[in-house]
Amino acid sequence: MLKKLLKISGDRRQSTEDRRQTKRLLFAFCLFSALCILSSVSCAPKHVVMPSYEGVSLEKILIELKDISAIEAILSIEYEKNDDAMSGDALLTLSENSLNLRLYYLGFLAWEVKENKGIIKSNPSLDKNKSILLIDGIRNSFFWWNIKDYTLQEQENSYELENSYRKIIMNKKTLLPVEQTIELNSGEKLNITYGDPVKLNSEGTKDKQDAANSSLDLWYPSRLKIDFKNHSMKIKVKSYSVLR
Repeated sequence: MLKKLLKISGDRRQSTEDRRQTKRLLFAFCLFSALCILSSVSCAPKHVVMPSYEGVSLEKILIELKDISAIEAILSIEYEKNDDAMSGDALLTLSENSLNLRLYYLGFLAWEVKENKGIIKSNPSLDKNKSILLIDGIRNSFFWWNIKDYTLQEQENSYELENSYRKIIMNKKTLLPVEQTIELNSGEKLNITYGDPVKLNSEGTKDKQDAANSSLDLWYPSRLKIDFKNHSMKIKVKSYSVLR
């Protein structure tokens, strides 16, 4: 209920002014509510036409993806462990042999993780579970196509790529990953899910000549979720570019 700005007194003119003020406030409140509704409607996300590569060779897709040598991305990250949560924006530079992740909270650098050929440097330090989540989870979720020595099973709506420790389920129509499971040496599993595909624009490929020679548009999942034990990390990809 709106509070009156003026105290009601026994004076009739004062009471009339109170009523007018209340009406003005009610009108302003209704107008503001209407504008909020209109704004929410106009800002609703537009329908995205999903890619369709039906009939395109899966091998062709994987060959083109394996030409990518590095990925640069701006991310929004939400990390959860039991009831504890942390969120922030991050800058990621990633290749198959190296990772550099800088996590910012309220504009300040809160965490930096570097990995190069298995050597990890982190400030602050990482425990084993966070290391698996941030390094193995992020690298394999973005470079999902680097699976080796796999067998292929074709289902009605999906392809399943599987080797001795890794399984990737791909949507047959979009040829993008839907789920991925990685079994670690300990027997524990790293689970990754994907969603909201986005098309890479012309500015997203560093090597323009290679981009021009590519016969296929490059799409990537803009939302990822990585789960390991009681740790969970949600990632929203805000910017994405590749180097071929």
